[in-house]
Amino acid sequence: MLGFTHPLAGKQLVKGTIEAGESLEQACVRELLEESGVCATPRVFLGTWDSDYEGQVWGFYLMAGPEQLPDHWDFFTNDDSGQLFKFFWQRLDENPDAEWHPLFVGAINFIKMALATADI
Repeated sequence: MLGFTHPLAGKQLVKGTIEAGESLEQACVRELLEESGVCATPRVFLGTWDSDYEGQVWGFYLMAGPEQLPDHWDFFTNDDSGQLFKFFWQRLDENPDAEWHPLFVGAINFIKMALATADI
């Protein structure tokens, strides 16, 4: 699973808000490109998760991207007045470490359960 280290807020997953007139699929493509530089296509809808944080409900897709991506890379995003995000792959068979923002630990657990039952 793709994760990144935010310079101010620990390890996270790519996420964002669906803009007016945009579908969840379109938002997933846009947010991934804006925050990581990766162009990908939604393949399998994994469901929605109530984050229990400020009424936020998150939608997840399994994405198909380039066949080869590096193990780690940095990407400068214009979000939050410009931030350098450090990307890495989080193994699904390993528990998130203490550097993960707690909200994202819940999201990772949801994704693991969704992938276990998805028709992939």
